[in-house]
Amino acid sequence: MAEIYQPEAIPKVVTYLSSLLQRVAEANDSSAATLTSPTSPLDSVPPPPQKVSVFHGLCKPVISIQSYLERIFRYANCSPSCFIVAYIYLDRFVSRQPAIPITSYNVHRLLITSVLVAAKFMDDL
Repeated sequence: MAEIYQPEAIPKVVTYLSSLLQRVAEANDSSAATLTSPTSPLDSVPPPPQKVSVFHGLCKPVISIQSYLERIFRYANCSPSCFIVAYIYLDRFVSRQPAIPITSYNVHRLLITSVLVAAKFMDDL
């Protein structure tokens, strides 16, 4: 028998984290677009380059951050505390690597990496 999806089974921390990361990614996307668009044709100073990392994808993933986190929660059997620790890891990453902002091109990869490390730390026996 197929398992019935119950939205109330998803912890609120997953919803909050997805909402927060969505806002951060959109803000960084818009600030990157502002930096790369020329303000005038006579501008001779190029915008500061954004560092591209191994987490940066060529295109934006089709799946939303909310759906991605719910899917990770459903199939990875992580405890809700893993998502809190994953957020702490992401916060530390951003503070130590300011040249690599969280954007819609890297948020999914950074997320799965931070959740994996958090699950290894929190849930592995």
